[in-house]
Parts: sequence; C-alpha cells; structure tokens
Amino acid sequence: MATTFPFAAIVGQDEMTLAIQIVAIDPSIGGVLVLGDRGTGKSTAVRALADLLPPIQVVKGCPYKCDPQKPAQACPVCQPQMNLPSGQTRKLLTELRPVSVVDLPLGATEDRIVGALDLEKALSQGIKEFAPGLLAQAHRGFLYIDEVNLLDDHLVDLLIDVAASGENLVEREGLSIRHPARFVLVGSGNPEEGELRPQLLDRFGLSVQVKTPQDIALRVQVIKRRDAFDKDPSAYKAQWQGESDKLQKRIVKARKLLASVVVDDDMLTLCATLCQQLGTDGLRAELTLLRATRALAAMQGHKAVKTEHLTAIAPLALRHRLRRNPLDDTDSGQRVNRCLQDILAR
Repeated sequence: MATTFPFAAIVGQDEMTLAIQIVAIDPSIGGVLVLGDRGTGKSTAVRALADLLPPIQVVKGCPYKCDPQKPAQACPVCQPQMNLPSGQTRKLLTELRPVSVVDLPLGATEDRIVGALDLEKALSQGIKEFAPGLLAQAHRGFLYIDEVNLLDDHLVDLLIDVAASGENLVEREGLSIRHPARFVLVGSGNPEEGELRPQLLDRFGLSVQVKTPQDIALRVQVIKRRDAFDKDPSAYKAQWQGESDKLQKRIVKARKLLASVVVDDDMLTLCATLCQQLGTDGLRAELTLLRATRALAAMQGHKAVKTEHLTAIAPLALRHRLRRNPLDDTDSGQRVNRCLQDILAR
C-alpha cells in the first residue's frame, strides 16, 4: 500500500482541511468540492483523508462492506444471512476494515465504475458472476474524483442517480444486481479547465477554493515538508503519527457528541434568512448549514451551535449554490460573508 502524505502535516490550506474534517465527522453533509490552482495540495489532502477515519465493522468476507447492525441495507450476498425468518438467529462473523477512499480515474469506463460480468470466471469456469466496481468499493467510504469538472456527462448522470438513491442497479449481460452504494463524494479540479454541471455541483455539501500561498515563509515550509516526505515517506509519516492519532481521536469524539449538539430555532431562522437573502434554490442549503455547523460545534467540543460556527461554515456551504450576478464580480465567499454580516447587524 502506497504511503500517503500525513494529513496533520498539511499547512497553508486551513479552509480545505477544515471542510474535510467536518465531512469525516458527519458524512451526511454530502462531501467536499475542492477547486483551485494546480499544485496547491488538493489531491494530497483528499488522499490523506484515510488518516482521519477509524476502521469500521463489516460482515466478514462481504465484497460490499455491509454493516452487520443494518440488515435493511444488506447486499445480495449478506441478505440471506441477515434477514432470517422470525425466531431464527445466526451470529454473523465480523471484522474491522479501514474506511475506503476510492479513486475514480478520469478515463474510467462505466463497467469499471458500476461493475460488470466477471469475464475471467465466465470464460474459464462458465460461471455467470458479478464483479463489483468502484461504487461497491466506495460503499461506507469516500469516492474521490480528481478533475471532476472534466468527467463525461453520462458518468455524471450515473453518479447523481447513485448518490441520490444510495443503491447501484446493474442490468446488463444477463445480470440484474442491486447493491448498496452509500458514499461521500469528494472532488477536486481547476475551474479554468471547465465548469461543473449544476446537477453535480449541488450534490456537494461543501465547496472550498484553494489558492497558491503568497506568504514566503509559508511557501518555504510547504516545500520543506514535501521534500522531507519524498525522501523517506514511511519515516516522515511515522514522525507525524502522534498528530494523526490526535486528529482521529478528535473525529471519533466529535461523532459521539454530534447527536447531543443543540441547534436552536434562532439559529435555524438565521440559516434560513441567509439562504433566502442569497436566493439559493431548494432547501438543501439550509440542511447543509444545519449539519455542518453542528459538526463544527462537535469538533470544538461545544454543546450548542453559535454564530461563530455559522460564520466559519456559511461560505463553504453556500458559495457554490449562488446564482451568478454579472454586475457583481465579488468572490462568492465574500458575498456570503457580506450578506451574513448585514443580517447580524439588523
């Protein structure tokens, strides 16, 4: 397994690292879109995501990593074992596995993504069997798409359907397979190379804009850390293991605290007013603000969501949901902050 750059060692991209930690606490937020200059650590940060994620309990041998505590979401392999007739019980064998952070390569075919007939078994043994694809591998984990803005339209439609339903349905070559595929989308790209379709853009809970650092001391620090990692990846990761463990413990603690964090009606009214003033479509923006501010409060150990949590989260949750105003060339994140400050000043 390739050694990834330790998440704890990333500097200079605070907004991006914050967004990634928040979706690690509450995946229902809907993932992260990271857009910005080339060479600013976008893919490095996403691939380092695994450092933040504690292992999950799965049914032993299950190709889809089914949760033994959720029989209603079982795959075709696990359903016979988990959905027994009334009065019958069977102890399932379980194991711990790391959470998947699956790469979706830009040139991946539809068969590779959704799965297809296992040709090797079909030809050598005459067995018609389904070979799971990348969506199956990403179940209960993260699906990372680099250069997401260059993805083919038919693959975008496919991902939108699966992300919305939480299931992957494959009907081809005489096969009819339906399996769970609940994953968090994480995408990165350079907006100068092409824009995302609005339908896919709306599927990302948070959006982050990364820029090349202009502080000389910070640039030098980034170069030194990357050079040290490239010289000896294993030793460098071991050097940062203590900090990585602290981050993971904070994520685990925040997940436990999440359900008890209070979001009062005044805060919900503030979220709704902000979205209404900005003219966002639908109610997904308010739900994202609710979940993301609650996750940030949990991460900081607070029992209730406060205004400062909303101030930190609002640009991330709303900047990619704003309609373009040709008469206003202000950065979308600044527009969100300006609107929030106007509301708070009333």
